[in-house]
Amino acid sequence: MEEKRIAAKPERKALIRGILITLSGAALWGCNGTLVKCLMDRYAADPLWIACFRQLGCCGLFLLAARIEQKGRVTALVHDRKAMWGILGVALGSFLLSQVAYLMAIAWTNSATATVLQSLQMLICLAYVCRKVKRRPRKRELLGAVLALVGTYLIATGGNPGQLQLPLMGIFWGFMAAVAGAILAIQPAKLLGQWGSFAVNGVGFLISGIILTLFFQPWNHMPALDGFGWLLIILSITLGTFGAYGLYLQGVKEVGSLRATLLGTMEPVMATVTSIVWMGTVFDGATLIGFVLVVAMVYLTA
Repeated sequence: MEEKRIAAKPERKALIRGILITLSGAALWGCNGTLVKCLMDRYAADPLWIACFRQLGCCGLFLLAARIEQKGRVTALVHDRKAMWGILGVALGSFLLSQVAYLMAIAWTNSATATVLQSLQMLICLAYVCRKVKRRPRKRELLGAVLALVGTYLIATGGNPGQLQLPLMGIFWGFMAAVAGAILAIQPAKLLGQWGSFAVNGVGFLISGIILTLFFQPWNHMPALDGFGWLLIILSITLGTFGAYGLYLQGVKEVGSLRATLLGTMEPVMATVTSIVWMGTVFDGATLIGFVLVVAMVYLTA
């Protein structure tokens, strides 16, 4: 019995560490949405311009971290042709789509609404799992789906069926962010287990950043940033992207995808709080109820 108790202590410490890491990553993600909304509103920064800078900026940090973690890992990854095809798919299907869709959703709505709509990824993940293992959704999962639909309706209309409270483009990009989030949760799992989050993120962000930069040409869309604007960019790259992705994916590795998904509800909570405190965003009662219902959906379906 004593031996079991001693063995359980390190496991408990590791679990607590994983929980704290996951919460920190989700919280940084939530704060980051409000940071970029400030860049868009105050400096008229284009969402795609922000995406270019974020991806190219944080890829260097991920590659440096991968080198520190295990020298030669990135080189080995780049020389593995099969892995690189997988990374290309992750770069386009996960990183590029998730970054662009989420930023566009923020531009058309606000950080809190975009983050809550992104949380609908759980329904897509649930449909994927049910199809893969050939089972029907459980009762609590169906209840979660109903809550998500009601919550989305309240967010979109404010409880008034006669009008949309959100622009159609905001709803579209919010759902695209949910689709991208589901892909991000499923697609890179095998690569992360084999090569680690730093190497996969570094190479993936480099590829997606280069593709988006060539397509968008950010040098033709430079906003007039002052010192505070550049500080927001730096914080978005270092904490909101590198810190958030690195911590959250490390948390997934340590506590598992189920716990990480539940802990990830810190993201919409932080996005809502920071949007109210920093940006002065006002939400009516119906919208806040919608937020709560979507978050409840995550707990029921995870």
